[in-house]
Amino acid sequence: MTRPSIPRRRPARALTGLALAALLLTAAACGGSSSSSAGGAGGTSTTTPGITPTTVLIGTHQPLTGPAAPGYSKISAAMTAYFNYVNAHGGVNGRTITLKVDDDGYNPANTASVVRQLVLNDNVYAIVGGLGTPTHTAVLDFLRDNRVPDLFVASGSLSWNQPTTYPGTFGFQPDYTVEGKILADYVRTTFAGKKVCTFGQGDDFGRDGLKGVTTVLGAGGVAHSVTYTPTNTNVAPQVGELQAAGCQVVISFSVPAFTALELGTGAKLGFSPQYVVSSVGSDLTTLTGLLGPATQALTNGLVSDTYFASPTDMSSPWNQLFQQVDKEFGGNAAFDGNVQYGMGVAYVFTQALKAAGKNPTRQGIIDAVEKNGFAGPGIGPFRYSHTDHTGYGTIRIATVQNSVITNVGKALTTDDGTGPIRQSDPVISPVPSGGVPTN
Repeated sequence: MTRPSIPRRRPARALTGLALAALLLTAAACGGSSSSSAGGAGGTSTTTPGITPTTVLIGTHQPLTGPAAPGYSKISAAMTAYFNYVNAHGGVNGRTITLKVDDDGYNPANTASVVRQLVLNDNVYAIVGGLGTPTHTAVLDFLRDNRVPDLFVASGSLSWNQPTTYPGTFGFQPDYTVEGKILADYVRTTFAGKKVCTFGQGDDFGRDGLKGVTTVLGAGGVAHSVTYTPTNTNVAPQVGELQAAGCQVVISFSVPAFTALELGTGAKLGFSPQYVVSSVGSDLTTLTGLLGPATQALTNGLVSDTYFASPTDMSSPWNQLFQQVDKEFGGNAAFDGNVQYGMGVAYVFTQALKAAGKNPTRQGIIDAVEKNGFAGPGIGPFRYSHTDHTGYGTIRIATVQNSVITNVGKALTTDDGTGPIRQSDPVISPVPSGGVPTN
C-alpha cells in the first residue's frame, strides 16, 4: 500500500531575529508561508467533495512558521503519522485518509487564503484541527457558507460552540473559560491571600481565559491584567507592569513562545511570581527548546493543567499507542503534548469518519459528531451533542518540578458560565485492539 508522504516543511521559527535567544541567555545567566501536502491529489466524487471510492482528502491550516510554530508545528506531523498508521491497517471503510497541511504562519490573512484554496481548489472533504484562535476566527463564516465540516478546532475559544450560527464547527480541547475557572479555583485555595494578575494573548484566547478567572475570583480578585500581540516579541513593558503592580501569582494564557518570553523577561527583571500557565502554553519539551539551560530554574514550581495523561507517563495505554505510532510513522519525534494532541485529534476524526458510514457525506459526519459516543485519550468524556459543540470538559491540575510535569488531584469539570466546579475520578477510555477505532 502506498502511504501518503509526510509534508516537507521549513524549520519552525518562533520569532524573527535574535531577540528571544539573547533574552533567554540572559535569563539563564541569572539562574533564575509554504504549502505542503501529505500525499497525492485527492479527487472528489460526484456527490461529496474530497471523497473517492478509495480516498478521503481533508485539510488543515497550521503554524509551521511564525510565532506559534515552536511545538505547534509538530501537531500536523503527528496527525499525519496517525493517519498513515490507520492507512497501513486498511483505512476506514476501504478508504485511505490524506491530510493536506498548509502553513498560515499564525497570520489570519494567510489563514483566509490557504483555507480558501483548500476548499475551492483542493476540494477537501473537511477542515480538521485548524489551529489558532485569531487565525481560525478568520475562516468561520467562509466554512459555514460553503458547508464544510469544521472539525476539532485546535483552540479553546468559546466561538467554536455556536451550533445555531456555525452548525459545522466543533472544538476539541476544554474551552479557555472552563480552564480559567479551574486554574483560578486552584489559585484561590492554594495561594490564598496572594495578589493575582493575568498575562494573556490579546484576542479571544486571553479574553475567554480571563472571563473564567474573574468568574471565580471576581473582578476585584484580579489586581492587574496585561496582554500581548503575537507580532510583537517585546513583552518587557507588560512584565514590567506586572512587577510594578506587585503581582505574586500570574495566570497566563499564552502560546509557548510567549510563555518563554514571559519567564525569561521576568528573570531578567528579577521578577519571580508564582506562574500558572494554561495547557496550551506549558508543554515542557517545547519550553525546553526555547529556554535551553534555563528551563529547570525558570519552570520549577510552575502550575498548569492537562486533559490527557502526562506525556511522561508511559503507563498510559494511549501514550504507549501514540509513542508506537510516532516511532513507526512519525520519524520518532520527541514525544510531548503536541504529539499527543495531534494523534488525539486524528484518532477522533477517524472515529467520526467511520461513524459517518460507508458513503460519508459532509452532513453525515456532522451528524455523527453530534451523536457522540466517542472514545479517546482524554481523562473524561466528550460533550458533543446537537446543542453543545465543545469537546473535552474535564481537566486535572499539573505541576512542574525538575523539568517533569505531573498530574495531581482529582479530575475537575465545570461549565463556561457560573456553574460550580465538580470533582470526580479520571475516566479514561480503553485503547482498542490494534489502536484503530472499531466503532
